[in-house]
Amino acid sequence: MPNGFQSTLLMKKIRFSFVFLSLFSSFYSQVGHDIRINFKNCKDSVMYLAFYQFDKSYLADTCKKVVKGNVVFKGKNTLDKGVYYLVSQDKVRYFDFFVNENNQKMTISTDTVDLVKNLKSSTSKENDDFFNYIKFITDKNKEYGELSNKTVKMNSKDSAEFMIKKGKELNESVIGFEKTFMEQHKGTFVGDVINLKMEKEAKDIPKASNGRLDSLYGYNYYKNHYWDGVNFQDDGIMRTPFFADKLKRYFNSIIIQHPDTVCVEIDRVMNKTKAGTMMQKLLIAHFLFTSESSKLMGFDKVFVHVIDKYIRTGMAKDVYEEKTIEKIKERGDILKPLLLGSVAPDLLMIDTIGHKQIAKMGFDTVKTSQGATKLYYDNVQSLSQTFLPLYSIKSDYLLLVFWDVDCGHCKTEIPKLLQEYQAIKKEGYDINVFSVYTQQDYEKWRKYIIENKLDWINIYDGVHINNIKSKYDIYSTPVIYVLDKNKKIKAKRIGTEQVKDIVKQMEQEYKSIK
Repeated sequence: MPNGFQSTLLMKKIRFSFVFLSLFSSFYSQVGHDIRINFKNCKDSVMYLAFYQFDKSYLADTCKKVVKGNVVFKGKNTLDKGVYYLVSQDKVRYFDFFVNENNQKMTISTDTVDLVKNLKSSTSKENDDFFNYIKFITDKNKEYGELSNKTVKMNSKDSAEFMIKKGKELNESVIGFEKTFMEQHKGTFVGDVINLKMEKEAKDIPKASNGRLDSLYGYNYYKNHYWDGVNFQDDGIMRTPFFADKLKRYFNSIIIQHPDTVCVEIDRVMNKTKAGTMMQKLLIAHFLFTSESSKLMGFDKVFVHVIDKYIRTGMAKDVYEEKTIEKIKERGDILKPLLLGSVAPDLLMIDTIGHKQIAKMGFDTVKTSQGATKLYYDNVQSLSQTFLPLYSIKSDYLLLVFWDVDCGHCKTEIPKLLQEYQAIKKEGYDINVFSVYTQQDYEKWRKYIIENKLDWINIYDGVHINNIKSKYDIYSTPVIYVLDKNKKIKAKRIGTEQVKDIVKQMEQEYKSIK
């Protein structure tokens, strides 16, 4: 079925914000807007004017009294350039239209009998042309639907062939219409918006050596021309129903899902923006949020990159409050040493044997950080002989595990990890586990080790000097890191079921180096 803008006209329930966020409050200057809509046969007594902004919608104005279908939105403020839409008192979206610097005052008419067919604007050629565009696309979709009814009596083969042929004809008709429309509206806002939804596919794709169309050529063409005609310096572009989806699709589906690639593409997009624009501010916020919330291992590198490139440089000073910016920077400081490929921070830990020595020093009863610091410096020479450093463990594969005896999830996962560890070891792999108890209840911890026969390196921060929660970003347990023989982080925050595969993958890397 031909694609089109008509989907934005569906009368469906929507949600939009009735308050303006501080990030989006550049809305007013004293020029004024006056938008009048004659909506025949309309039953609403109240109407709303809303606008798109990236992947959300916001309220722009309210007509508190609709008289016989006459809707008036009038105010002293100038509306920001973008795509707006009329909303019913039941939050049903009726239709979209364009607002820019040159059409703050306009009239639009339609009828509930056939909303799309009757859409007109006598004062805005841009909107009238847009409405005609919508009518054409809607008619073609209706025509495609009617064709489906004609295939009811056909057999499945004839029906499929018929729909493919007719669908291709309709699609070519839409493509031709859109091409002409774009040529006629080049350089206009409506042309820029329609361009957002048009696919930039290669026309004459060469054949590969196997005789088939070269899919790599097609992909590269599509990717390289994806942003053709998109003006990232125009804030109006992100106030449309298409920009957010187009951006998300590019970063989620078009480019290779690798942190280095994503960092390069973020910079490429950001370089197209203009300093201080709403587009730039919104994209910084978007990239920061999506990179921080990514579930893909290693993508915290993207988050750190965005912080270093766009937060620390002051580009986000109008996006976030100063306190928030400081917290973001602190988060970046924690994650940066823990990126994949980084050498894991060392840990000076105490094992069950060393516990007796530090207990005599008073570390098991100390109540304050000041007291722990004094005990440390009073016993520093003896402690140096008691510590079991992470860096002292020599093995090709090292599992660094943080867990808690009282953690319900740990009680499930630690026994599973023990089985995985023992199975991998039996296969001849040089593997060890540096198992860090994150709390201080020695007797409970020791009892669990004995009862569950944890035959690996069991240690805890008995001297309170490692700050493991911050150093290794431990905000929940269990957490598993996989280190190579040089203590570089190869994987992190993985499930026990992933350990074996990661170790085998590392083994292949070792062999390839040799």
